Amino acid sequence: MLVRSNEAGRATALIAIGANLPHAEQDARATCLEAVQALRDTPGVWVEAVSHWYESAPVPPSGQPPYVNGVVRCVTELSPDALLDSLHTIETRNGRERSVPNAARTLDLDLIAFDNLCQQSERLVLPHPRAHERAFVLLPLNDVMPDWLHPRSGENMQALLKAVQGQEIHRIRE
Repeated sequence: MLVRSNEAGRATALIAIGANLPHAEQDARATCLEAVQALRDTPGVWVEAVSHWYESAPVPPSGQPPYVNGVVRCVTELSPDALLDSLHTIETRNGRERSVPNAARTLDLDLIAFDNLCQQSERLVLPHPRAHERAFVLLPLNDVMPDWLHPRSGENMQALLKAVQGQEIHRIRE
């Protein structure tokens, strides 16, 4: 299904990538990089920017290993639901099992925003309902779209980042 949210018939989507478990004998960062390539290979999706990679403590705190996190900015012809289906397919191919909320995972792909769309359905809430509370989303999002405004609150990145100061996260040196 196609969506026409701007004159070119394409929408800007922000996708958070995270992992904290190894998969197929590769570490979490390698799985994240593989997910970026899978997005590049998805018909109707064009990756425009990839953030730096960050390591963050699990939220909420738990005994899990730290996460590797990043954000991809892409342009897509897909509808939000079709894009979500593609994200779930990529997760499954990378060993993602959905068990309990906030469980450790081999790959987590979250659709953070889709243009300025605000929607709340049983399947998909946009913008992501907790993205603005999490440094592991906001720091890499700032890398790829520093002028982003939260579609519901209208807050800019500076205000959003200030609200998450103190959360345990650091940039991975490449």
